[in-house]
Amino acid sequence: MTADNSKLFQKAIETSDLSLLATIPKSDLHNHAPLGSRLQDFEKAIAQKLPLPPLKMESIAEMDSYIFGNLRQHIVSLNGLETSLRLAFRQAKTDGIQTLEMSIDCFFVALFADKEKGLIQLLQQIHKEEAPEIQYNPEIGLSRDADVKDIEPLIFPCIESGYFKSIDLYGNELIKDARHYIPIYKLARDKGLKLKSHAGEFGDAESVRYTVDTLELDEVQHGIAAAQSADVMKWLRNNNIRLNICPSSNVALSRVETMALHPARTLADNGIIITINTDDILLFNQSVSEEFLNLYHAGLFSAADLNIIREKGL
Repeated sequence: MTADNSKLFQKAIETSDLSLLATIPKSDLHNHAPLGSRLQDFEKAIAQKLPLPPLKMESIAEMDSYIFGNLRQHIVSLNGLETSLRLAFRQAKTDGIQTLEMSIDCFFVALFADKEKGLIQLLQQIHKEEAPEIQYNPEIGLSRDADVKDIEPLIFPCIESGYFKSIDLYGNELIKDARHYIPIYKLARDKGLKLKSHAGEFGDAESVRYTVDTLELDEVQHGIAAAQSADVMKWLRNNNIRLNICPSSNVALSRVETMALHPARTLADNGIIITINTDDILLFNQSVSEEFLNLYHAGLFSAADLNIIREKGL
């Protein structure tokens, strides 16, 4: 079956057959839950037309401005959260996602009377009802934009619950040093969670090494700036650190000028394990299948190369 999937995947890539591509097992290991669906599906669910996200943004602040101005009001409620989560699971199922590591911000705990228990029960229910065939590895997230003292009472019980399998720190990596999150990551490590963090999206190559070393990370979300330094890439390879990259996100947020100039090829050629992921489909409008095709059409990878990346993600 694996060999058959490999042949079908390469055929689908070489013929740009998106329908076939969507039937082949893939992973999405960098996906932010409330933004995990298509904009048109989200608009239909809320019965409201929304402005299109900018095709090109100059900063994470510009992205946040769009989210807060157009999306937040429809998500930050119990009904809104449930709706967005259901849409995200449906989207993953539609694209043949077999392994899903979708994060949800710990601040959503505050929506529930019984706190983390309510959030966990909702996630369990939606997973069971919408896509039980997907191997869903729940991920708890925290943002650098929030004060650590406000995060800790919400995220510590989530870590201790035994439900979440990984943790991710995101937001503008330039505004707060990773060392502020050491106590949170130490608890997560002690409880057996996989440790992730955004790094090297807006920072430089050394910021990737620094974040991995400071928080003892297992994987990096993005990490594309590592391609600027042969030494950092060698260090990541020697420490077996995987980068979960999101090509269209990087282009849309002006971290990479064009898809053809994306450093994914450089990273792979330097022996770093990479995976291909969506980040925020609602903003960037690209499924994992489409991301694979984008990289192929940009001339960065062959169909066989992309199949190896797909298999490593699984």
